[in-house]
Amino acid sequence: MTHLPPPAEELRLLDNELRQLDARRAQLLTRRAWLVAALQQTRQPRPWASSQPPVTVSPRPETAAPSVQNVLLVLGGVLLTLAAAVFTLVSWGQMGIAGRALVLGAVTLATLAAPVALLKRGLRSTAESVAGLGLALTVLDAYALHAAALSGTDGTGYAAAASAVLAATWSAYGLLPVTSALRLPLPSALAAAQFPLLLSALAADPSPYTITAALLVTAGLDAVAVARSAAGAVRITAVVGAYGMGGWGVLGAGWLSLTAGGPGEASRAGALLLLAAAIALGAAWRGPGVGHALGLALTAGLLVVVALGGVARSGLPSEWVVPAHLAVGVALLAAVGAGRLPDAMRTGFAWASGSVQALAVLWTLPVVAVVLLGPAGWLGQLWSGAPSDARTAVLVEAPWPADAVAAPVVLVGVAAVLALAVRGQVWRPRARLGALGLLWATALILPAVLEIPYAAGLLVLGVMTAAALFACRVTVSAAQVTALVLALVTAVGLTLVSLASQPATLVVLSGLTVLFAAASWRAGVAPFTAPAALVYAAALASASGAAADWPAARTALLVLLVPAAAALLAPRLGASRATVPVEAVGAALGLFAVALAVTDPAMLALVLALCGVIAAGTALRAERRAVGYAATALFVLAAWVRLAAWDVGTPEAYTLPVTLPALLVGALRRRRDPQASSWTAYGPGLAATLVPSLVAAWADPLWTRPLLLGVAALLVTLLGARHHLGAPLVLGGSVLALVTLHELAPYVVQVTGALPRWAPPALAGLLLLALGATYEQRIRDVRRVREVLERLN
Repeated sequence: MTHLPPPAEELRLLDNELRQLDARRAQLLTRRAWLVAALQQTRQPRPWASSQPPVTVSPRPETAAPSVQNVLLVLGGVLLTLAAAVFTLVSWGQMGIAGRALVLGAVTLATLAAPVALLKRGLRSTAESVAGLGLALTVLDAYALHAAALSGTDGTGYAAAASAVLAATWSAYGLLPVTSALRLPLPSALAAAQFPLLLSALAADPSPYTITAALLVTAGLDAVAVARSAAGAVRITAVVGAYGMGGWGVLGAGWLSLTAGGPGEASRAGALLLLAAAIALGAAWRGPGVGHALGLALTAGLLVVVALGGVARSGLPSEWVVPAHLAVGVALLAAVGAGRLPDAMRTGFAWASGSVQALAVLWTLPVVAVVLLGPAGWLGQLWSGAPSDARTAVLVEAPWPADAVAAPVVLVGVAAVLALAVRGQVWRPRARLGALGLLWATALILPAVLEIPYAAGLLVLGVMTAAALFACRVTVSAAQVTALVLALVTAVGLTLVSLASQPATLVVLSGLTVLFAAASWRAGVAPFTAPAALVYAAALASASGAAADWPAARTALLVLLVPAAAALLAPRLGASRATVPVEAVGAALGLFAVALAVTDPAMLALVLALCGVIAAGTALRAERRAVGYAATALFVLAAWVRLAAWDVGTPEAYTLPVTLPALLVGALRRRRDPQASSWTAYGPGLAATLVPSLVAAWADPLWTRPLLLGVAALLVTLLGARHHLGAPLVLGGSVLALVTLHELAPYVVQVTGALPRWAPPALAGLLLLALGATYEQRIRDVRRVREVLERLN
């Protein structure tokens, strides 16, 4: 039906719409006038349009003129150089000695003189190209001279002399006043100067030591050139030469030191390494930048360590080689305290010393790993007998590392350096923590290194654990965390070592339980030490049961004492951060007890029931009400396991212990919340018994279970109808109908067999006709109601 407003209201609405239309029309007319004016201005000819020609845009060049010039000059110089080479190598033999000398000399002199005239005319790029051609011609001159007149001389020696002469000639040419503006001769001279010493060494004495010395001396001369030259191509060439020649020289000297067969060879290699270190120090002293000086000082410090350590290696036993290198690295710290050195150099020496110390500590890691992880092999040989000494206790399956006797010396030396040498306000606390860790590692491996008796080794580990737990009393967080980690790791190692002997295991687990329980009074570490105490207590309970020859299922009762203690301890902790870890470990240990008892059904039922008691006690706390569900599940599982142990096959014996508590809980909930659904309150409890019993009744040939189930379903249905509850009414009625159908099924089958074959289809057809008629009647009623409503409208 359409709703029409009163006339006065409708008139007001119409006036409002007309005002809006007028305002919109005025806006559109204003916009139209502006557009017309704009179009008229666009169509008028501009007075200056005919006086100027149209502007044409020239295509942008793809290559700049200087680039084209450089390409042409370089290409021309290369072509001329190739032509001169072909002339020298191919056409040289067709001329006499005089002609050869005149042609090469004239061409070379003319080429080298041409840049002077070109520079006067301002053609610098062309002069550079021609100068490059002249330098190449001098190389060809040197080759031609050897091929024509000096072919009997040694080629390597001649190359050394020729490179020296070329370097001197190019340097003189580049330093002349008329050619000093050229940038190519001096870098080329410096590049040629890289070869005379190396080639001379190869020609005179091609031993590795001589060649390495030539490389290092050349690098030193390059370093001098770097210090004396200004920024530019000469300096870049010198830097490249210094690092290139110096790098090869250092590699060669290091290889010679590593493969030295005696003190003499080691000393010669060490001298070469010290020469390289001196060159690096000199370059660092004159270096232009802080990063340059820092890297060179670091390299120099490492070279000194390798040099002196290599000499010591040739005369010391193998186990003391690393301590010798460490001693040299620590001695570098004396240079750090020298006030005359630049800060960058002192920092580089400090980094070099730290690198040597770090490498020395890494060398000791295999020994620490064997001592920590080796005792894990006792897990497969539990209580096989106490070993003779501490080293045998850790060498169950792993081999003892070679040269391990010097590992404690290395660790103590580095710890002393960290504790005494580091003085920075920021780094000093961290260095002390590092020293503490190294001293702990020393004490950990010392019993195995010295092969002290087994009991003494256990005592040392126990004292270390107690000391680390006592150190947790400090208030500094980093130190407290470090001490806690050391305590936990040492305790694990002590436990693994004690597994070799039954008395040792019991004593160690008892002591660790007491130690960690005592340390739990400190609130800062209680979240870690209290759970550790519970774990060691459970391990002690398991070991005690095994020592008494109890089966695992009976030992589970001892283990359950620990979750019970955790449940009693948790309320006393209150809001402490240790509450949740204690409860979580207690729950995990309860599962461990269940796993121990799984092989004995009777004992498993008892363990589950006791776990349910512990969970129920925990659920009494207001903040742990949810644990009540776990308690209920544990009680139900305990009852089921007990029934299975008694070989009870009746399903109601399993379902009724679930149904009764569930219905009781549902009744309490409906009492507190009358709006709660009956499906939520009573549905799970009723289904827990009715559904399994219905399945059993359909497969039961006797009449007792169907009769009892039918009576129970009838009572549930009547109660649901009496109190208007959907869940009991639907579940009880459905089960009652299905039970009745099951009981009447034989008679239905008999009646079906007595009827003729056409009767069932006929009955089905009648049913369908009745349904169709009812459906048509409903549709007709709906149509009548719609027609009445249309007439009213």
